[in-house]
Amino acid sequence: MSLIFCTVIPFFGEVALSTPLILVFMLCLLAVIGFEFVNGFHDTANAVATVIYTKALKPAIAIPWSGVWNFLGVFTGGIAVAMGILKLVPMDALISLPIGVGAALVLAILLASIAWNLGTWYFGIPCSSSHTMIGAMIGAGLAFSWYYGGPGVNWGKAEEIGLSLILSPIVGFGLAMLLMYFLKHVIKSHSLFHIPSGENDRPPLFIRAILITTCTLVSFFHGSNDGQKGVGLMMLILIAFLPAKFAINHAITNQQVTVELKATEGVFKKALLADPQSKPTYDSLITAIASTQSHLLLKSETDKAKTYRFRKQLHSMIASIKDAGNNKTLHLSKEDRTSLSQSEKELSKVIDFAPLWVIAMISISLGLGTMIGWKRIAVTIGEKIGNEHLNYAQGATSEIVAASTIGLSTAFGLPVSTTHVLSSGIAGAMVASGGRKNLNSGTLKNIGLAWVLTLPVSIVLSALLFMLFHLLI
Repeated sequence: MSLIFCTVIPFFGEVALSTPLILVFMLCLLAVIGFEFVNGFHDTANAVATVIYTKALKPAIAIPWSGVWNFLGVFTGGIAVAMGILKLVPMDALISLPIGVGAALVLAILLASIAWNLGTWYFGIPCSSSHTMIGAMIGAGLAFSWYYGGPGVNWGKAEEIGLSLILSPIVGFGLAMLLMYFLKHVIKSHSLFHIPSGENDRPPLFIRAILITTCTLVSFFHGSNDGQKGVGLMMLILIAFLPAKFAINHAITNQQVTVELKATEGVFKKALLADPQSKPTYDSLITAIASTQSHLLLKSETDKAKTYRFRKQLHSMIASIKDAGNNKTLHLSKEDRTSLSQSEKELSKVIDFAPLWVIAMISISLGLGTMIGWKRIAVTIGEKIGNEHLNYAQGATSEIVAASTIGLSTAFGLPVSTTHVLSSGIAGAMVASGGRKNLNSGTLKNIGLAWVLTLPVSIVLSALLFMLFHLLI
């Protein structure tokens, strides 16, 4: 925690935060660390339940092992998912409004998410931290829109994320069933379907290696996906309170930005010579580059208004470059389109970034949270989804499907629910083993009810909290 304070407090004097806002800022930082910590022990069972209930690893080994790989997942997983989360809320509007508005929005999102996560964890119900957080962001965004007008939620991004969250458990269920049928009817190894009994009834070495490997992959990919959500929330806090410092990446110099703008300008001028009839299109793009170059001089670590104008102009410029690169009617060679794509990526790093200390802090919070409170959800996953104890094949199947689905989602920058994917995978493996009668209907009803209620409850709770904090801050 001292790392955060030492890193951020020196900027308070530059932005002249009042003492109450500094206290709210600290509360927000503690809340996002708390959210990631809760996320750790809420979702740990998704990775460790199968290795524990198949006797592949003892809890005393499995839990720290999962914690380490969760930490590494956040630290090495990039920031694509984090930036996707950040784009759900109206960042440009937040930057231009008083800091108290951003503070109210951030607190509402965090406290609503933590409250629902803790409630479902207490009752041992596997529930999606991703659904909870996204519902909270939508609720706070709607309340924000009601107060200030304009779009409070990026519905295009919300639809993309929502589709990912809805499809992932369906994919998990289906793939687990198919893989289980393959093991039953093609591999036909009796040792795979053994149900362990007794403390010393451990799986054969090969099966144990598969189970430990899949546990490791789920832990790593959980960190790389769910951990990034905490990174996104931390950046939301920093941009809301310290926009001049964190709305853009000041580590990227003006010279680096100019190099990319000049490279883009060169591509457009060359294309103009080859295609004079498209002169109006290229002229507008070249004018936009000149405007971005002039806005570059406004970039400041202390002036919010100037930084906001530069960010807005650069964001527009990046969108124009992307559209030009995808426009098949423009006479651009393959090399030119590759050059535009590279410039787009490099310029995007000015807006889409997270400092190393933010990633480190979230990594540590998730890793430590993983080692605490795991048992409630693990019992549900290991004993109560099906009417029989997990066998080796069911455990390995669900973990392989979960690791694959989460890993692919992270690669495409989409948040996905580890809980939903793994729970659905176990259900699919159980159905493949003994049909629907092999599922525990009572547990599935509780899980289903929690899944259905998560979005509306988190939306309403977050909206109400935003209204409350808006009055108080």
